[in-house]
Amino acid sequence: MKLSEMNHPCFNAKVRHKFGRVHLPVAPRCNIQCNYCNRKFDCVNESRPGVCSAILSPFQAMAYLEYVFEEKENISVVGIAGPGDPFANPQETMQTLRLVREKYPDIMLCLATNGLGIGPYIDELADLNVGHVTITVNAVDPDIAAKIYAWVRYKKRVRRAKEGVTILMDKQIEAIKKLKAHNITVKVNTILIPGKNEGHIEAVAKRMGELGVDIFNCIPYYQTKESHFADIPEPSKELLSQVRTKAGQYITQMKHCVRCRADAVGCLGDKESERLMTRLNECAQLAKPLEPVRTKKLRPYVAVASSGGVHINQHLGEASRLLIYRNNNGCATLLETRLTPEPGGGIKRWETLADRLADCGTLLVNGIGETPRKALLKNGINVRETKGLVETAINAVYNGGERPAGESNPD
Repeated sequence: MKLSEMNHPCFNAKVRHKFGRVHLPVAPRCNIQCNYCNRKFDCVNESRPGVCSAILSPFQAMAYLEYVFEEKENISVVGIAGPGDPFANPQETMQTLRLVREKYPDIMLCLATNGLGIGPYIDELADLNVGHVTITVNAVDPDIAAKIYAWVRYKKRVRRAKEGVTILMDKQIEAIKKLKAHNITVKVNTILIPGKNEGHIEAVAKRMGELGVDIFNCIPYYQTKESHFADIPEPSKELLSQVRTKAGQYITQMKHCVRCRADAVGCLGDKESERLMTRLNECAQLAKPLEPVRTKKLRPYVAVASSGGVHINQHLGEASRLLIYRNNNGCATLLETRLTPEPGGGIKRWETLADRLADCGTLLVNGIGETPRKALLKNGINVRETKGLVETAINAVYNGGERPAGESNPD
């Protein structure tokens, strides 16, 4: 059954008691530190963002999702909302989305993020038909934002004060513009924090309206123990209502948010299913299929360095991502793309790549250095330097035929 875009319970209040959502907790790391946040993974009885009872790998998440669909027949959307940020964990996030889309082609997909790291992935998110993205924007003024965030980690460096929040706000605006250019529905969450941004939220809503954001969710701050803002009281209902009324002049308001956990499942406001929480923890103990395995029998895929997917035309060192193919009844079928580690780091870079290609028996490249070749071969990945058509080369690998034209002997 193809689900209507109107059946997303967070974006359409009329269906919030009819259709449910499931959050897959595959993203434990975060790239910013909010002063109101203290993430704990074992807060089973606490209902707020940033907590969950277990962390899953992408393949564990797929196992768990089967249980969810068996027990809950009204799930209309699969989302990733932490417990950290999806794009502080881009490999896990994107792999999970690819797997869900492949197995459940008609399910709605959504994400909740702070917006710092989503930019490079928006094109693929659109290709995967991720229909809804939520970005938390707490300020559009660096002076106010600096009171809310302790630090921002960008390009492997921790940035504090105005430097960090300026980068964050710039990336959030860029992301919203690009998401809307792809016709992806965007919701902005803004946390109402007494004494910090209650007088500024109207300005945030105005700017979001100008950017074409579809819906605005002003969320009351949740008093979290051991956070920097632990002593700040939660806002009153009267203050929340006043702020929402002012924000509503510029953009449609969401007023039915229940501050979901990172492993929430079911309709909004439903009590967490003890059975599914048990299943979640059981799935977290499953062996991970993508862990490095040195047996060729368990390496069914072929990785290819190709800029366009037609010709093998990239040296491994210049490839920012690799195409991963599988054998589908004798024909090469594209499974997914995987990012290569960033340049630098010496041998560690290639060991990391070997781990990412742990399910690949062969790597096809136009050129490769001796250091990465040795690292990959040591980890059981057969490296072939070749050129020509991707399809021809992969079929030669799977069918045991002659080497493609131009292939060099790795020995």
